[in-house]
Amino acid sequence: MNDYRLTVAGLGPGDAGLITRETWTQIEQGEQIVLRTRIHPSVTALDDAQIDYETYDPLYEEMGDFDALYTAIVADLCARVRTGPVLYLVPGSPHVAERTVQLLRPAAEREGIPLDILSGMSFLDPLFAAAGIDPVNGLSILDALNEAQISAAPTQDRIITQIYSRAIASDVKLLLMEHCDDAQEVLYLHHLSLPEQDVRRIPLYALDRQEDVDHLTSIFVPYLPIFWENP
Repeated sequence: MNDYRLTVAGLGPGDAGLITRETWTQIEQGEQIVLRTRIHPSVTALDDAQIDYETYDPLYEEMGDFDALYTAIVADLCARVRTGPVLYLVPGSPHVAERTVQLLRPAAEREGIPLDILSGMSFLDPLFAAAGIDPVNGLSILDALNEAQISAAPTQDRIITQIYSRAIASDVKLLLMEHCDDAQEVLYLHHLSLPEQDVRRIPLYALDRQEDVDHLTSIFVPYLPIFWENP
């Protein structure tokens, strides 16, 4: 059993005011803080508080694909915690759409590393509010890089997250068009919880024409069975 703990916490959906008190206490007391990426609006709060931290941003440029990147991050975290406690911070919530945390759970158990994963607010809460939807009625949440899931015939409303570039938006658009009319309206969700939050209805064919697409962009695709179900 390792002598030191590895703690994982989330930086919230974007607004620094949505970082939980528990997480902020950990940040203030953290001896070794590592961020998956500093490309997240809440990171400015750490800078303002003069919190020392490292990030894995250099690995994004070195690694050839996301699987290799996330595997490398997990390996580094497991090595770091051998020398002292580590606080690993991720965008949003560590429990939602965070691949490194999914890989970290079995790795920590295998290596005898005590692992604490704190609860936090994900991007989903402001998304539900902005879109005016209740997920209890049925909802699929998909990663923009998961081509198989996006291209499958849908059975309920869908949210597609992490549409971080116009190239990814183009890929998502083409996959959706396998089952959706190209003029179907989707809800474009941009910078949720931030002052510049923007929610607008656009036709599917215009998804990759949006000039403000970035890592804080998602879309809501309503379930319209008329386009793919046989009479």
